[in-house]
Amino acid sequence: MATAQQLNTQFGIDGQLGFREHDSGLVIAEISNPQATASLCLQGAHLMTWQPRNQSVPVVWLSRDAKLAAGKSIRGGVPVCWPWFGAHASEPGFPAHGYARTVPWQVVESGVEPNGATHLTLRLVESEKLRAQWPFSCTLDLTVIVGEALRMELSTENTGEAGFVISEALHAYFQIGDIGAARVSGLAGCDYWDKVGGSTLKRQDGAIQFAGETDRVYINTAAGCVIEDDRLKRRIHVAKSGSLSTVVWTPWTAKADRMGDMGQPDGWREMLCVESANAIDNIVHVAAGTRHTLIVEYRAESL
Repeated sequence: MATAQQLNTQFGIDGQLGFREHDSGLVIAEISNPQATASLCLQGAHLMTWQPRNQSVPVVWLSRDAKLAAGKSIRGGVPVCWPWFGAHASEPGFPAHGYARTVPWQVVESGVEPNGATHLTLRLVESEKLRAQWPFSCTLDLTVIVGEALRMELSTENTGEAGFVISEALHAYFQIGDIGAARVSGLAGCDYWDKVGGSTLKRQDGAIQFAGETDRVYINTAAGCVIEDDRLKRRIHVAKSGSLSTVVWTPWTAKADRMGDMGQPDGWREMLCVESANAIDNIVHVAAGTRHTLIVEYRAESL
């Protein structure tokens, strides 16, 4: 894999994009332009932070107890769940949410958008170990465009001669003032699988509010949604395409304590996951020679 110095020579952008080696040995891309700042770990193509210049508080949440280590996922940011979401359908020993978030990716392109935003494209690095879990020919790219809005494009190209099925998510953690003073609008009337205490199909009535552990997969919906945050006096808009599922998750006290890296004692209260996905009823068939792209755009609005 390329070193930070090599990446700076090939892909660095003066005043906007640079690469550095973390103490863990992982390489971090640092973006700072007139519109926003962001950081991304090349392992997992894991966007860790994003803060528009017009926001005094980050929009993407990273746990203060987040750990960076080879082969381990990072708590917070926007992990890439691929090529399956949740547990593997038939192999309990395979990693939950797939392997994409814990393996090396390589930088393939960088540049500046016409509006001044910074873009960076990474590609998952194939290996024999991964082919043992996913024996299909394909290319997985993630393009991140960092500006006043944050746009992420996860593209799966089937380069083989047979079709395959994927489930996936951009597992975004958002910074909020307090989970008890936040709600999610835009999904009223949608069906969802309620995964707390079993898995039952329900229908959303009004805005989503939080008073305990919540783990829901909203299905058959291309709708965007809005995180309404009374404490921080802002709205976070989530718009998507190529996605028919939305996952809404907060662990609450007991689960957060068991996880151990949520930022003790109450870091979980300051985050909310709203994930743009294709899961359960909405798995994606990618035919030979075709490409599927999940696109999401996040934008923060102060009230």
